[in-house]
Amino acid sequence: MGENEEPQAGGAPLAATSDEPLAHPDPHRATVLVVGVVATVLFVMLRFAVALGGHDPLAVDIWWDDAMLAGLTDVGLVIAWVPSVIGGVVGAPVVGILIIAIFLWRRRWWDAATLAVGIVTVTAIGAPMAAIIARVRPSDSLAESVATSFPSGHTAVATTIAVTLGLLLRRWYVWTLGVIWVAWMMWSRTYLHAHWASDVLAGLLEGIAVACLVWSAAQAYRVRRARRSSPPGG
Repeated sequence: MGENEEPQAGGAPLAATSDEPLAHPDPHRATVLVVGVVATVLFVMLRFAVALGGHDPLAVDIWWDDAMLAGLTDVGLVIAWVPSVIGGVVGAPVVGILIIAIFLWRRRWWDAATLAVGIVTVTAIGAPMAAIIARVRPSDSLAESVATSFPSGHTAVATTIAVTLGLLLRRWYVWTLGVIWVAWMMWSRTYLHAHWASDVLAGLLEGIAVACLVWSAAQAYRVRRARRSSPPGG
């Protein structure tokens, strides 16, 4: 439960948070920060592994792409296109803006700001990186063909939103739905041969890192702001 929230009777949803600073650090902040740092390190390691291979697909990439090709069906394509469209260039911003608008409507200013910064940050990191690396997608891609394969932007944004919402709302069903959505997105991008397996793994790590680090930074700022505004001896 957030520090600015109060439980309601009958297990109803928590009251909307205010724009007040936090009086005490979140007890999970250190753990979340460690997860963010670890995800960052793993992302960098994967980036070097791909670079050392000349940006060619890794052995596991080829194996997984062949497996996806072998299991290609019309029904599977329909299922795969759902997250691909919702989390695409048009769909992802719409979903993000909608969630942020809901937070603002409920006066959860910090939650809205945290999610907005997370989405902007992961996009600002991933999109230019993908363009610079210019890793070629699978030759049998059914979605995109532009050489911006590493990391998977769809996966990175989906993960950022899912992890951020999990950290903000602290509900088991939010985490469960988030895991299902991200897994669906990762499978979708490889099923459509739009990305190699290492691309979506990189997107996953990028999203986790950004979500955890941005949330941790927001928490630290709110605590520091509270301490500065508290009266001496308070």
